[in-house]
Amino acid sequence: MSGHGRAPFILFFHPNMPMPRLRPPLRTARPFPVTLAALLAALLVMPAMPARAETPERVVNIVMEDQFRNRRETGILRGDVVVLVYSERRGAEAALALGRRLHLHFHPTAEQAPATEWSRQPVTPLAGWPAGVRTPDVHVIPVACLPEVPKALQAVARSRMRTDSPHVPVWLDFDDEMNRHFGTVAGEPNVAILDTLGRVHGVQNGHFDDLEFRELAVTVDRLRLAALGPARTAAAPASVPVRR
Repeated sequence: MSGHGRAPFILFFHPNMPMPRLRPPLRTARPFPVTLAALLAALLVMPAMPARAETPERVVNIVMEDQFRNRRETGILRGDVVVLVYSERRGAEAALALGRRLHLHFHPTAEQAPATEWSRQPVTPLAGWPAGVRTPDVHVIPVACLPEVPKALQAVARSRMRTDSPHVPVWLDFDDEMNRHFGTVAGEPNVAILDTLGRVHGVQNGHFDDLEFRELAVTVDRLRLAALGPARTAAAPASVPVRR
């Protein structure tokens, strides 16, 4: 998706399991008598089919290693909003700039913090958030998509990334996981947003101008507010929709 309004793709799972149809019994040489009462009794003891949401959102757990060979996964970040900013090599510089801008938007004290504390700064509070309740954080995670790097050279890529980013973890995607889960637009920054339950909220690609950046930030804050539940967020102002 580009910054000129092209809609992103949003991946959701739509269950479509047809209900079974009752068929009359086959005729045989020695038919088994089936009475109406017996049929009704059999139907009454059948377990009920559970109700299903029409369009349940897709929960994902993205797992990979960073440049220090530490295991990383989005599943342990549930309770917070996760923003995965990823790209292949041609879009790396733009993705880096976008990720930095997003992190500073939600963690403004990182601007003056030492590099070793960059990722540990407090998140901005939410207006109207109840006292004593933990505020959902926003994890802006840089992901380098390197599926073209052969296994024999992956150690070299890790070493280079440690030199370029000695303090901030960068997730390394050698197995094309991001493309499989969300798709990738080459040469552009790509953004996948997971809500506080680990569900895929949306995917965006391309250049973000100031308005589109503000829309993205508002959407992230709406997902943070949603952690309170619908009754507590009904009075919140309407969100600006994610580009779709």
